[in-house]
Amino acid sequence: MPGESSETVNAGIKSLYLTPSIKPKPNVCIESMPSEVLLKIFSYLDAVSLLAVGCVNKRFYELANDNGIWLSLYSSSLHPKWTIWKMKSKQTETVSLGCAAVHDNKPGYWKKEYIFKQTSAFKARVMRLVKFLDPYTGLPCKNKEAMKVSGLCWIIVLKDKNGKEHVVEKPNLSFKDTSVTILWYGTDWPCLDILSTLKLFGVTPLLPDQSRPPNKNGPRRFSLIAEYHLAYLTESSAAVGADEFVQLFSLSPGLLVGIWKEKNEIAFVMANLHYNQLLERSILGSATVQYVPPPNKPLLDDIDSEYGLHDYTLHLDLHGRNCMYLCGSFKYLFCKKRDIENGYLRLRVVNLQDNRKHLPIIGTLGICWETDVFKGNIKDCFVMDLTLLDETGKPFWCFSAPVRMELSTESSGLYDYMGHIYTADYSDAEGKVCIEFVWLEETKEYIVVSLVLYVSTKKVNSWYGTNY
Repeated sequence: MPGESSETVNAGIKSLYLTPSIKPKPNVCIESMPSEVLLKIFSYLDAVSLLAVGCVNKRFYELANDNGIWLSLYSSSLHPKWTIWKMKSKQTETVSLGCAAVHDNKPGYWKKEYIFKQTSAFKARVMRLVKFLDPYTGLPCKNKEAMKVSGLCWIIVLKDKNGKEHVVEKPNLSFKDTSVTILWYGTDWPCLDILSTLKLFGVTPLLPDQSRPPNKNGPRRFSLIAEYHLAYLTESSAAVGADEFVQLFSLSPGLLVGIWKEKNEIAFVMANLHYNQLLERSILGSATVQYVPPPNKPLLDDIDSEYGLHDYTLHLDLHGRNCMYLCGSFKYLFCKKRDIENGYLRLRVVNLQDNRKHLPIIGTLGICWETDVFKGNIKDCFVMDLTLLDETGKPFWCFSAPVRMELSTESSGLYDYMGHIYTADYSDAEGKVCIEFVWLEETKEYIVVSLVLYVSTKKVNSWYGTNY
């Protein structure tokens, strides 16, 4: 610079060349550590953390499968009376046994053994809660407690035509006496036109820990409950009803899909799950195969010589997710052999001619729905929860499904009621349900005047081992 002395410039140049260079510090990365050091670090992790570390890369996966680490976890989880290696008198024997157990098995052997032992104990603990039955319904009465113990939740997985999967979690739950209604909604649903299937899963932590809440990012076990095909949904599915915002479509078993009228996109998905074997279906299946219940073992005197079915009990709930319309119990139902026709056994629950058994409906029938912004109620439909118990009190035929009401062309011929007749029918592989309502304009209420169950002879033959 002009005016700057030459001595100052020379001093600056001299200091630039004479100052020793600073060497950069070497990067210390955990991946560059020796395997022995990493194994020592991994040995301080719990099982869930160890499984998570194994997902980082191939090297970590191989190290996280070390039999020595997993054998230590396995042995520490055993009952104290079995942990003989902790006793001083057996210390030498334990060391040799541990070395043999580590070196004689393939990597990952004790990892599989530990996971199998923990999941078996977990399933046994949950299934013990299933054994507590409600004397009124014959169904498990500790479902909420079992859900808390197991960390159970439900998710849906939408798969598009390109094979990409979209997971939807965090549903709203609505518990009833015999069922639970699960509602998923959001703003980032995939386009309906590209979707091919929807799968409903029960999800539980692979290694449940009662001391802390389930970790969404931790290892989880999936149990397939149902699979639905969404291609041509609006053309091939049964339309349940509509309001000013959405159209409601039903897919068997027990699924409702709400579609925005203007956008032709999914607004919400609602699943109705009956309590009968709900925990088994949500926990004991696999990610690809549904749980199959064991066959019934009938008693020797199950089949009466005069009646096809006898001493059956029916529990029937009609609701709209948030409100209950009807809750009834009917005992001593029977079917004579002459009532077997067209492959069905008829159980008449409410007789059209017997007005003493006619049932009033509380409120206006409809199914409530909601999203982040909107709420609504689709009229002239409801969710039916049916629980039919056999003569020993076992659940014989159970379902929770949406049902649509339709105006009949016939008029009421009953002297006590003057009004329009509505019908509501349901059918599946195990039977049919036919209900008739009369609408009373003066009191603004529905009356159930007829309720008939038709049980499939195939279902009866499978249950009792007979041949109707």
